[in-house]
Amino acid sequence: MSKRDNLNKKAEEVEDTEEELQDIEEEIEDKKNTEDVSEDSQGESDDELNLMKDKFVRLQADFSNYKRRTENEKKDYIDLGIEKVMLGLLPIIDNFERALSMSDEKNSFTEGIDMIYGQLIELLEKNDVKEIEALDSKFDPNTHHAVLVEPKEGTKEGIVIEVLQKGYKLGEKVLRPAMVKVSQ
Repeated sequence: MSKRDNLNKKAEEVEDTEEELQDIEEEIEDKKNTEDVSEDSQGESDDELNLMKDKFVRLQADFSNYKRRTENEKKDYIDLGIEKVMLGLLPIIDNFERALSMSDEKNSFTEGIDMIYGQLIELLEKNDVKEIEALDSKFDPNTHHAVLVEPKEGTKEGIVIEVLQKGYKLGEKVLRPAMVKVSQ
């Protein structure tokens, strides 16, 4: 079942719940408006009215919980879609950076490539995607992926000495860890 079908099904459930709420409200109003009730049946009517009110309150609470849950699910679907798109853009950005680093001379072609690269970086920033700062920082296994370890004089152990591939975060979530070389 697709996400759209799932949301449509939930929308139908919301409509059904709203109809049930309206029916119960009408029953409560009918009970209130009935004046020709004998004194013996008055106690029964009050009990029945209280039961209906209780059922109404429970349905309202269920409906409120359902709306909140579906809104959270919708937000999660949107966030997942953004994450997938941003993750798909990262290799493209890597290739732009490689192409720009290989070109020594500035001409209209490289300037055009640089402009496109700038627009991609701007798009990432607008969607709260940020580069993980790794160089000369302490190795963090949550944000760094150590692929090489090398002794380096004058550097403490466990410090990132080279970034082989940039890492990125979407908000506080790591999209891709930075591939790094760490001092030993």
